Amino acid sequence: MKKYLLSSIALILPLLNFAQDAEKGLDQKIDEAFQPVADTFFDAIFFPIYESETIEIPFVLVLLVGSALFFTLYFKFPNIRHFFTAINVVRGKYDDVDHPVVEPAYGDSTPGGDSIETIRDESEEGEVSHFQALATAVSGTVGNGNIAGVALAIALGGPGATFWMIVCGLLGMSTKFVECTLGVQFRDVGEDGTVYGGPMYYISKGLKSRGFATLGKVAAAVFAVFCIGGSFGGGNAAQSNQATIVIKELFNWESTAAGAIVGLVLAALVGVIIIGGIKRIAQVTEKVVPFMAVMYVAACLYIILSNFSLIDDAIGLILKEAFNPTAFGVGSIIGVLLVGFQRAAFSNEAGAGSASIAHSAVKTKYSASEGLVALLEPFIDTVLICTMTALVIVIFNFGGFFEYGGDGSGAVLIDGVPYEGAGITSKAFAEYIPYSNVFLTIAVVLFAVSTMISWSYYGLQSWKFLFGRGKTADLVYKILFLIFVVIGAAASMGSIWKFSDAMIFAMIFPNMIGLYFLFPIVKKQLRRYVDAIRSNSGD
Repeated sequence: MKKYLLSSIALILPLLNFAQDAEKGLDQKIDEAFQPVADTFFDAIFFPIYESETIEIPFVLVLLVGSALFFTLYFKFPNIRHFFTAINVVRGKYDDVDHPVVEPAYGDSTPGGDSIETIRDESEEGEVSHFQALATAVSGTVGNGNIAGVALAIALGGPGATFWMIVCGLLGMSTKFVECTLGVQFRDVGEDGTVYGGPMYYISKGLKSRGFATLGKVAAAVFAVFCIGGSFGGGNAAQSNQATIVIKELFNWESTAAGAIVGLVLAALVGVIIIGGIKRIAQVTEKVVPFMAVMYVAACLYIILSNFSLIDDAIGLILKEAFNPTAFGVGSIIGVLLVGFQRAAFSNEAGAGSASIAHSAVKTKYSASEGLVALLEPFIDTVLICTMTALVIVIFNFGGFFEYGGDGSGAVLIDGVPYEGAGITSKAFAEYIPYSNVFLTIAVVLFAVSTMISWSYYGLQSWKFLFGRGKTADLVYKILFLIFVVIGAAASMGSIWKFSDAMIFAMIFPNMIGLYFLFPIVKKQLRRYVDAIRSNSGD
């Protein structure tokens, strides 16, 4: 009890100083208390391996993109070769591979010699279906990174950042495949059937199996700490921050405590949902996520197709600016590439390992089956939804509404008024869709809530790994999580996104230790699953 209570106090103590100054607004006090924390974490995680007057190259981005390229080449482009197989797994086409029917020709065994009853038992381990696991994980990635993050990327790096976001998304499909296969392969199943999985488990158990038990324990614990931070930051505070921005703009609400009030309402809503655990979360996300995604994509398509004659111009500008950027402040092709990669990685989380926590709860006996399902996430999140958002903003700005690059802070001036993040996207929507401010507010809030409830599960699993699976420990985490909903709503976008970036990207370091030690296991499991599909189909 004492150890997680002390950890909780350490996390929130720096944020309590705001109460000392009664003359400032509540939102300002929260932001001033939080900003030094965000700056410290950001500087520590994004330390550069190269820097000049115009550019810094953080090691974490090199590690992330280099690893994604390695896995893509090692597994012979699984993001392309197995794309339609992944879709068929989600559709349920191969469900009978997990639930085989006894054939008289083989008696009580499969052609591979596995006992039918054993296979049935193995496939019962898990709590959710392939589709529910994908919906839960997608709800964790498809969030305001797709609305606010894309706008931030274009505001900072210009249209060319879109191209590098797409490249990062395509490469990230391979990384996601590897980490989610391992998530299922090394998961724990409690006596009550509850599944515990994710990098914490495949790092500790996997490295132990390779003779590196101590390294596995340390790396797993480090990951769990960073994942808790990621659940408070990118999976929580950044989401409530953007939801608050659009709500305040919709109602022209300028109260000094508006953010905190919105945060309290969001915290209450999220709190009701997260009490139910992964099954409740899956039930909510499998309904909310498809509706949310279809609604948003339909609006984007309407704007894009309404400006059909500008589509080729927008694509041409994106390609031109990707290799010859003119946005103020990006410096060079490396600058715009880094902006695109950073925002794509934040949006789809490939390499951070977080999604494997949700995917590990799937009902399957073949770990690679869920790895294939998982590779669809970066495609949905980055290649489709982020690209659509980018096209809307680029088409909108053919009207010359703002200067790419702005002042380098991520905020741009439109009609003399500063806009940032979701506010830029909202302005673009308003140009083409009547009452789109209401529509986008609803979309942003849905994106935010779905992401928060998924990330609450990720963070809680990491919390359980560190502090045990008792009810008291769970309650402490959930209270802290809800506090950060309020902090995110009240603090400024700059400090929140710095902290969020730092926590999400920090997870990459320990996660990559696990991936590099264990990727040969993934190759073996992929071959096993593909062989099972072929055997079942009679090929």
